[in-house]
Amino acid sequence: MDASMRTCLLFALSEHKKLMNRFLVHINEEAEEQKKRTRVATAAILRSPHRVTLKTGAKWEVMLNLDDDTFYRPFKVTKRQFDFLLMVLQQQGLKRQKARGQPTVPVRIKVLMFLSYMGNQNGFRDISDKFDVSESTAHKSVLEVLAFFSTLGPSFISWPNASRKKTSSAAFHKLCGLDGIIGAIDGCHIKINRPNIRGGDYMNKQSFYSVRLQGIVDEKERFIDIFVGPPGRVDDARMLRASSFYADWQEKMGEYTLLGDSAYTDPFIITQKCDNGDLTQDEQLQNSRISLGRTVIDQAFGRMKCKWRRVRDLQNTRLENVVMIIMAACFLHNMCIGDDEMCEEHPEGCPRQTDDHV
Repeated sequence: MDASMRTCLLFALSEHKKLMNRFLVHINEEAEEQKKRTRVATAAILRSPHRVTLKTGAKWEVMLNLDDDTFYRPFKVTKRQFDFLLMVLQQQGLKRQKARGQPTVPVRIKVLMFLSYMGNQNGFRDISDKFDVSESTAHKSVLEVLAFFSTLGPSFISWPNASRKKTSSAAFHKLCGLDGIIGAIDGCHIKINRPNIRGGDYMNKQSFYSVRLQGIVDEKERFIDIFVGPPGRVDDARMLRASSFYADWQEKMGEYTLLGDSAYTDPFIITQKCDNGDLTQDEQLQNSRISLGRTVIDQAFGRMKCKWRRVRDLQNTRLENVVMIIMAACFLHNMCIGDDEMCEEHPEGCPRQTDDHV
């Protein structure tokens, strides 16, 4: 090959390389632009109050391709948490099923609709619009996931073993200066409609109908025991005695104790002394430490209701589904503890609702 031919070949190779580089840059720019268009389109879909005509399944497939931050906003979980929840539910037996004359609903859609339901106060019409399914399909799918999820208690809530108790005790000592504490206990109210049977039993002291939730949380605001279902008129002490935890409290507590409010009189719960103006400095300090330690249960209830907004008010929900929804909110709360971003609405911590503790 002569010199001129070699020069032409080298020039051609050089130009080819430049063209390829420009082409790759163009491809990358196109990919980024496509991602941007997808995010914008999905955000519009999620905000839209009306159904947008798309091919079947297009909406939820776009949702699953969102980046973590965008995915988190409507569904309240990260994509990793979603994948974990999906796996657990499928292992439990949740399947893609086809009703006669209706299209199949993939398990992923069912779980997305369930999360949308739990994280908001929207109705099934809004969910059906968002996911391009009928209202009856949305309703059936959410209740199906809810029924499966409510059976998974041990997977999300469990009493601490000896090692975990020791860790919690050390953490509470660091938090409030008290020894031998492994948790805080309290009850809260969930609003409901007046039930048809024994409706008066559900009227609480603040004159609204409610179902009670008893929670015990550790230093991380994680539920380690829950009891759901007593009617609103039942006070904290009676609710504790009716719970399955109370039947085994000696075995579960051992040498440790819980922090609680003045409603509790049991020996394994430390409460504040009544301040009539005659408390000693040591007693006042003890009260302050108990109050500081009990903040974890207030924050747990506040965080759960702030994030899983469905449990803020269940007045339009059938009583037989209320308990399952409350349990599901507690399970989801525990699943997300440790991985949550700071609450944008309450960066200093989610407060309890004013009518939550009656």
